[in-house]
Amino acid sequence: MVICRLLFIFVLKYYVIKGLGGNIMLKGKPFVKWAGGKRQIVDKLKEFVPDNFNTYFEPFVGGGALLFELSPRNAVINDYNKELMNVYACIKDAVKFEKMCRELNNHETKHSEEYYYKIRNLDRDKDKFNQIADYKRAARTIYLNKACFNGLYRVNHKNEFNVPFGKKEKVNTYEGQNLGIICGYLNYNNVKILSTDFAEAVKDAQKGDFVYFDPPYDSDTSAFNSYTEDGFDKKEQLRLFELFKELDKRGCYVMLSNHNTQLINDLYKDFHIHVIEAKRNINSNGKKRGKVEDVIITNYENHGNSSC
Repeated sequence: MVICRLLFIFVLKYYVIKGLGGNIMLKGKPFVKWAGGKRQIVDKLKEFVPDNFNTYFEPFVGGGALLFELSPRNAVINDYNKELMNVYACIKDAVKFEKMCRELNNHETKHSEEYYYKIRNLDRDKDKFNQIADYKRAARTIYLNKACFNGLYRVNHKNEFNVPFGKKEKVNTYEGQNLGIICGYLNYNNVKILSTDFAEAVKDAQKGDFVYFDPPYDSDTSAFNSYTEDGFDKKEQLRLFELFKELDKRGCYVMLSNHNTQLINDLYKDFHIHVIEAKRNINSNGKKRGKVEDVIITNYENHGNSSC
């Protein structure tokens, strides 16, 4: 069954590559569960996407829900989480992609609580961890995401993954069809993959380009934002706001998602603020999962047909 699933990936990949499906548009979906992921509200986000734009920039790509839904021909994707972006890079590389899938099959076979902690603790020795092949690190990232508690990605101040075991007897680490579609998309479009600061990721954005910011959310209370060892605090929210204004002056279409807090409303009061209802599925406290208010902020209206 494992072999059949792996073969199916490559059958589908060549199906996408050769275009045997005619004009059928196959879209991928997030391959990891990511805090703040937009899969559940992607249809709402699409309502605010410009009708036409040049290059698509997403400096906090995470699981890539909007990226895969739009599937733009020209894109620059980024996340400060280097392990996540290593997965994207390995999916794009045909050789590493195959090796990564075989590693995932191996993880599924050996999966247990003891095995989980063995794989999780590989990053405790940084010198050895940095010598691990990138495709093996990519498989580790996906495996830990699928096997950990509630699909939570969290690291401590030492940049060590520290989420406990999720108590699953079996894990399904990937869907062959989905990874095949993503592989085809990344290879047969002009998609640049980065892992750098969010400001650096959009340095080449020009008039007519579309930039979507989906940063770790602001909160009036304590909230999870430990995607990296440095976190994302109020100062970073302010720095992002200044970048938003700079891109607006360049003539870019800019859209931002965030929590409906006083700070965010005060900062972006001169732009278009749309309040939407969203749902949180990732929180260590189950009682805090549920419906919340988010905001979608744009520097344009009418689907980008007129700029502010």
